[in-house]
Amino acid sequence: MIPLSRLENERQHGRRIGEQAEDIWGWSTPAGRLRAQRRADLFCQLGAFTLSHRLLEVGCGTGLFTRKVYEQTQAQIVAVDISEDLLEQARQKLPSADFRVDDAMNLSFADGAFDGVYGSSILHHLDLESALREIYRVLKPGARMVFAEPNMLNPQILLQKNVPWIKRWMGDAPDETAVVRWRMIERLTQLGFEQVQAMPYDFLHPHTPKAMIKPVQWLGRHLEQIPVLREIAGSVVITAQKPALAGSLIAKTQANLR
Repeated sequence: MIPLSRLENERQHGRRIGEQAEDIWGWSTPAGRLRAQRRADLFCQLGAFTLSHRLLEVGCGTGLFTRKVYEQTQAQIVAVDISEDLLEQARQKLPSADFRVDDAMNLSFADGAFDGVYGSSILHHLDLESALREIYRVLKPGARMVFAEPNMLNPQILLQKNVPWIKRWMGDAPDETAVVRWRMIERLTQLGFEQVQAMPYDFLHPHTPKAMIKPVQWLGRHLEQIPVLREIAGSVVITAQKPALAGSLIAKTQANLR
């Protein structure tokens, strides 16, 4: 049997999780809703996204974060995913956004088309090198990317992404993995990004009982400040900027070749 391509695996994954996607991802519980809001806040703050920006959301899924970022910024958002099944749900959430089927590893947009690029739990589904090159390409010079991804050093995620039967039981797609933050920093730096950071955060598990949410939040915020312990947080938020001079350097290089 010929193995399915990464893209077809993701399309099938979208069809399989369907209407239960946000439950499977853990965003629909009381703790999950708080986690989602904090993540959206980080996108807007770290990306410095504003009303005047044209933003690209990569791997928008059901549009949960599209709506949250739009509510904070009123920015023009183009949101892409490979799954038409998930995009149908997204369009119902936020009709004003431009939702499109597109391949994050081979984006259909022009160079420098966006003032910011962001995404939630998507890079670990992709061929990372291809996706990061495309993100760099479509960003305007001086613009920022912000992504939040699962942290491979978190004990649950380490098991979930590397033990096949646990991976299937948890509903993961076949090709997805997780992020090791210093490797991500190295890759982004090699690709030419500046101001690269990858910060471990989030000790609030989506299935935390409601009565325990506030104590766990309090403890988690303190653990995030402890250098060794924060490394096992559940997520990593990644930020990087395309050099402000990238556009002029490219133009100069092209002029010299004429």
